[in-house]
Amino acid sequence: MQRNQLSDMTIFVEVARTNGFRAAAQSLKLKPGSVSDAVQRFENRLGVRLFERSTRTVNLTAIGERLYKKSLPAINDLEAAIDELDDLRDTVSGKLKLSAPYSSGTFFLDDLVSKFAILYPETTVELIFDDNKVDLVSSGVDAVIRSNTLLESDTHAVPVGPKLDMAIVASPGYLDKHGTPETPEDILNHYGICFAFNKGDMLAPWIFGSKQETYQVMPKPRIIANDLRSLVKYAQDGLGLAYVYREVVEQHFQDKSLIEVLATQVPTLPSYSLNYRSKKNMTLRLRAFIDLAKSFKY
Repeated sequence: MQRNQLSDMTIFVEVARTNGFRAAAQSLKLKPGSVSDAVQRFENRLGVRLFERSTRTVNLTAIGERLYKKSLPAINDLEAAIDELDDLRDTVSGKLKLSAPYSSGTFFLDDLVSKFAILYPETTVELIFDDNKVDLVSSGVDAVIRSNTLLESDTHAVPVGPKLDMAIVASPGYLDKHGTPETPEDILNHYGICFAFNKGDMLAPWIFGSKQETYQVMPKPRIIANDLRSLVKYAQDGLGLAYVYREVVEQHFQDKSLIEVLATQVPTLPSYSLNYRSKKNMTLRLRAFIDLAKSFKY
């Protein structure tokens, strides 16, 4: 393959990955017109149409989708090989791209990232907060921090952050009106304020039991949201029970705007996991971040 063909294919993959010419241009630090010209040139050379374009959207054609899926692993391997050049030096450098849930920032991740940036001043960290499941192959990120329920199969994971102390809470007014649940099974008859993953199509499970054996019981979802602060607010307003991190609501136990229920039956959950695609061709900066995450005092 000629050099300009390889460049055009790289641009094609980035347009497909970012779902647009402008987004790809920003990612590649090119002008939008240059990206559009490269894709047009690539289509002309192949003799096929790779994208269906409109004034607002850019969608892969069937043959474009097939080429994207076939070429993406090769492009990723090429990028990883180029990144390996950094490893030939003794300096940890370059851009580390991470995806993490919103709650993890103030919880523990901000401290970890700050420590990493201080230790390795020649790195740049790009941290995107997102609670949805992330495809490590197509997303372009080096690693994702997620709960175990959102980890990709066929990838590697290491524990990161503290263990998760959970609490089920409700307002005094809600409990006066609906009663206080005495067993996990009682919440089947209660309204729930539930945390949502994946744009609302997956609810975070409510876990009961002990370290040795756990099980799930879900209330009747009354409100579904993907922000812990909103869940706390709705619980304070008496709209149902909420299953949240204890650290987020402990202050409200003091002012009595929230009351904890079933405290002895809600176990501590495992910590988050740092999920990455492969140990092969791992950059020095990702290895350094993983090592720091393993040894960090949370």
